[in-house]
Amino acid sequence: MTEDRRNPLRDAHLDRATAKHIPDTPQSRSPSYRLAFADEDFLCRDELRPVRLQLELLKYEMLMDEHGIEGTVVLFGGARIPEPAKKDTARTETLAELTRFYDEARSFARLITRKSIAAENRDWVIVTGGGPGVMEAGNRGAADEGGVSIGLNIVLPHEQAPNPYVTPHLAFNFHYFAIRKMHFLMRARAVCVFPGGFGTLDELFEALTLIQTGRMRPVPFLLFGRDFWESIVNWQALAEAGTISQQDLGLFQLVETAEEALEIIEAWEPQPRRGDIPDR
Repeated sequence: MTEDRRNPLRDAHLDRATAKHIPDTPQSRSPSYRLAFADEDFLCRDELRPVRLQLELLKYEMLMDEHGIEGTVVLFGGARIPEPAKKDTARTETLAELTRFYDEARSFARLITRKSIAAENRDWVIVTGGGPGVMEAGNRGAADEGGVSIGLNIVLPHEQAPNPYVTPHLAFNFHYFAIRKMHFLMRARAVCVFPGGFGTLDELFEALTLIQTGRMRPVPFLLFGRDFWESIVNWQALAEAGTISQQDLGLFQLVETAEEALEIIEAWEPQPRRGDIPDR
């Protein structure tokens, strides 16, 4: 039991340890006798979903506060894009061409991490999904500079460990996509999206929707790779169809290089969140 507790009551860690050494009886072996907070089977019941959601919200938030991290730069991008040295392993010619964005993400993370180090790793901290591809490049760039970076993994049907460049004490794992996406954006000072697939598109459009609808303050929102994004999404057609406003096309900017992205971030003037949605 720690000495700096705010109350004089018995510590939960101590009770959990004590409960492991109780006499072995039919009653003590019963699942009903387990301490509720130490009973994994109980915590995994369907009825406990609200509690699990709260735990995933709290764990990340509390640890980020403990480490003093106030602001992040979000880096989204495809897991299937290898580094240029391994472009011959790419599944398609297009993926092989996209390997240049691995290097661009790594360079961008290096530039941002210099700002983070100047802020004592409290601000401008790179955060990725913690996986391979572009995500690995982001964490790797931060490690190149001797800074810290965050990885927000999620449990998938296939086994996946965090990439080796995530700062170990800032490596997280999630069950709920929704909570993970909240954490990506709650401290975001900028959102940078590199070429990717369904997951990247999901993250891109959810974040854009939050800004479009005034649920989130505008931040620098940068899409790396004009040719890729204009071939994947016909942005102008959406505006011409009236399903989005022409003004919505100003919520993001297309960039090609890490230096161009940093210049936009450095020149950014804070903006209020939207009050009204244009053309609604």
